[in-house]
Amino acid sequence: MTRSLLVVSAFTLLVLSHSSADADWPEFRGPDQQGHAPNIGLPVEWNADKNVEWKTAIPGLGWSSPIVLDGRIYLTTAVSDAGFRDPNQSLRALCLDAKDGVVLWDIEVFKQSSEGASVDRIHTKNSQASPTPITDGQHIFVHFGTRGTACLTPDGDVVWKTRELKYQPVHGNGGSPILVGNQLIIACDGGDVEYLAALNKSTGQILWKQDRTADHLKKKFSFTTPLLIEVNGQSQIISQGTGAVYAYRPDGSVIWKADYGDGYSIIPRPVYAHGLVYVGSGYDRAKLLAIDPTGEGDVTETHVKWIMTKGAPHTPSPLVVGDELYVVSDKGILTCLDAVSGEEIWQERLGGNFSASPLSANGLIYLQSENGESIVFRPGRTYQEVARNRLENDDVRTFASYAVIDSSFLIRSETSLFRITVAR
Repeated sequence: MTRSLLVVSAFTLLVLSHSSADADWPEFRGPDQQGHAPNIGLPVEWNADKNVEWKTAIPGLGWSSPIVLDGRIYLTTAVSDAGFRDPNQSLRALCLDAKDGVVLWDIEVFKQSSEGASVDRIHTKNSQASPTPITDGQHIFVHFGTRGTACLTPDGDVVWKTRELKYQPVHGNGGSPILVGNQLIIACDGGDVEYLAALNKSTGQILWKQDRTADHLKKKFSFTTPLLIEVNGQSQIISQGTGAVYAYRPDGSVIWKADYGDGYSIIPRPVYAHGLVYVGSGYDRAKLLAIDPTGEGDVTETHVKWIMTKGAPHTPSPLVVGDELYVVSDKGILTCLDAVSGEEIWQERLGGNFSASPLSANGLIYLQSENGESIVFRPGRTYQEVARNRLENDDVRTFASYAVIDSSFLIRSETSLFRITVAR
C-alpha cells in the first residue's frame, strides 16, 4: 500500500466544506450522509398534476441521485442509441437551474467504448451512470466506476480526469465517492480485486490504496458508498467490502474490521447512531448488523451487538429517526426496530419493490418504490401511513434516491427529473 504524506483531520475538514446553506444537497443521502433533511414545508402529496413545479427530460439513463449547490442541480447520465448495455456510451454530466429546470450545460466527461466485455454484464436494474456526484462547495466530482472519475467546475469545465482506478466490474458500477479533507474516497470492489482508494481532490492523483482481499469467497464484487464518522475524537471511514466491513483512518490504515460471512454485491450505505454502525451484508441472504465502532483489530466476536435477518434490505440504506431504526427490503417489507437493542417493533408489507434509500424530512419518512410510487408515513412505534403519491399515470422506473432543495423534493425517474413543491 502507498500512503500520502499528508495526514488531515478528516471529520473537521468535511464539516467545514459542507457548511453551506441548507438549500445545498452535496452528496448521496444529503448533508449528514444518512438521509435526514433539515428543510421544512416540504410537500406531502403530489401527482402528475399536483405540486409539480417543473419536469425536465433527462437524456440517456442514469440512476445517480441529483445533488444541489448554489441553486444549481447536478447529475450524471449515460447516453447511447442502442440501450444501457451497449458497450459504446457517452458518459455525461448535466447542470440544471433549480428555479425552472432548464439545462444550463450538458457535457461528455468520458467516452466508453467496446474495450471490455464486462460492460455487457451490467445488471438490468443498473445503469452506466449510477454513482451520485459530490461537491465540496467549489467543485463537482463525478464518478463512473472503472470508466473514470473527474473533477468539474460548477460551470462544467474539466479540472482533471483519471482512469487509474482499475478492477473488473461485475453488473456495472454503483458506489458513490465521499470527501474526507483533501481526499476523494472511492470503494473499488470488483470480481478480481477489492480495495479502498483515496484521490487527491485537487489533482486526481492516487494518494493511497488499501487492499481488502476476499479470495476465500466465490463472489467478491460490491457497490458500496463509505461513511465518515467520528468516534472518541477519531475520524473513521466506514467502508464495506465483500465479506466484511472495515473502519479506516484518513491515511488508509485499518482500525477495525467485522466479518459477515460470504455477503457480496453489497449496496446499502452504512448509518451511525446511538453509538452503533448499521451495515447490510448484501446477497444472497441479506442481514443487517449493528456494530460498536470503539474496538480495534478483528471485532467480529466482540463488538457485533445484534444481527437482523428477517426483512433486511439488499439495496435501500437504513434510516434512524429518534430511537427507532427503519429498513425497507427490496420486496417492500418495511420494518421498525429499536435502534439500540435491535428488537422488532412492527413490520408492514407495503407492496411493490424498492431500491431508493428512505428520507427523513418534515417530521415524516418518505419512501420511493421502483415503479414511481412514493409512500409517506409518520415515524413512531406504530405504522401510520400519511399518503401514497404517483408522479406519472403509468408505472415508471424510479431507482434514484431523493434530494431536497429549500421546500422541494427532487425526484429522478427513468426519463425525467421532477421538482415537487407545495403550490403557493
